Amino acid sequence: MTAYTNIRDSALDSRKPFVYRHLVTFEDTNVVGNVYFARHISWQGRCRESFLKAYAAGIVADLKGNFRLVTLQVSCEYYEELHALDEIEVRMRLAYLRQHKIGLDFDYMVINGGENILMAKGFQEIGCMEVTSRGLQAVTPPEDLARALQQFTHT
Repeated sequence: MTAYTNIRDSALDSRKPFVYRHLVTFEDTNVVGNVYFARHISWQGRCRESFLKAYAAGIVADLKGNFRLVTLQVSCEYYEELHALDEIEVRMRLAYLRQHKIGLDFDYMVINGGENILMAKGFQEIGCMEVTSRGLQAVTPPEDLARALQQFTHT
């Protein structure tokens, strides 16, 4: 075990997170029995979409029109392996809002006997874009989305 597994809730970022809970299934694992690395990225997307549904439902209608949320950058640092039937929380926090870009931090916590242990950290940068006759153009985040995201930043 690495030193990362010693990181507990109290040592993590003090910003309030949006939490997506997930039970790791056998579908999430590879032939060796641990979670396939790409699943972490998929869970970032699920977390982000769950946030939109819960806090910025108006964006869903905008996405049916000309508005787009475009993933510009994504990463994940893996500290420990996850396995089938692990209960995890993916905790999303706003890292920044800059012009048309939104930065999101993700902590992957495994719930183990009442303790939450950091297993991985991730990041996404999302661009707010609009479809125009000249192609995609950068636009500022809609006010309701920016306001919703601010709830999950430094307190």
